[in-house]
Amino acid sequence: MTDAATTAPHLGQAVQDLHTAGITACRGAFTPQWADALREDIETAFAEARGRKGGAVGRGPHRYYVEIHPEQLRGFVDLVDHPWVRAVSEAVLGPDYRIVELGFDIPLAGAVNQPWHRDFPMPDVTRGERRLTSLAFNLTAVDTREDMGPFEIAPGTQWDDDARFGHRMFPPRDTYPRYEGLAERKYPRRGDISARSALTIHRGTANRSSDSRPVLVLGVDAPGAGNDAQHDMAVTREYWASLPGPVRAHLHCPVVEELTPIVQKHTIEGLVMGDA
Repeated sequence: MTDAATTAPHLGQAVQDLHTAGITACRGAFTPQWADALREDIETAFAEARGRKGGAVGRGPHRYYVEIHPEQLRGFVDLVDHPWVRAVSEAVLGPDYRIVELGFDIPLAGAVNQPWHRDFPMPDVTRGERRLTSLAFNLTAVDTREDMGPFEIAPGTQWDDDARFGHRMFPPRDTYPRYEGLAERKYPRRGDISARSALTIHRGTANRSSDSRPVLVLGVDAPGAGNDAQHDMAVTREYWASLPGPVRAHLHCPVVEELTPIVQKHTIEGLVMGDA
């Protein structure tokens, strides 16, 4: 972990960013070497997942998502106990926030543009009260280049509420020019952390390089948000006993004698359609 005091936005600014742009970031939260270990763990998990049925779910051609257990990531405690991650989670979601998802997206060479989308339908409380009930923290495992197909996001669109959204997540094609006009491409480097509302309209762009662009995803919910129903992470009793108390307080998942490989069920309808 590095001293991110000079690179992390003030907590108040980060919260404001999430309610306006829908995304914020803490630059240099970890060392590049920490991120290199992250990449090793992702590559190990990806090889294992692709070797069994249901281990990885497609999100378009040459693009995959894999959910993993905390024990598959050596830096799990470093991440969830990072002061910025804890502070942002509590400020936006409340003191009883829950860690509900750990996984990674991996666009391989040849991945195409995704359709513009949000990751799940807008909750009623967000529609009625403009209150965010979940956050997605992302950490790149590589230094992002333009030819790798950077993440693209349309700031401020977490509040978009259009009855024409396909599956309540996919804007109609006639609105694409608006999102393209708003779009910002992100070029995070190893060690950076971003936090966003997964309701903010976004997409992965075409990877024209020969390299993959793996990105870790940490999903955090406010109590009652319900996204934990879409995920199956668990920990062993031995690992649970080794966790610091503040981490256990936010990790509401099964504690088991032996881990079972996760069969992916966090699909996003439509992303297998390919180039938008």
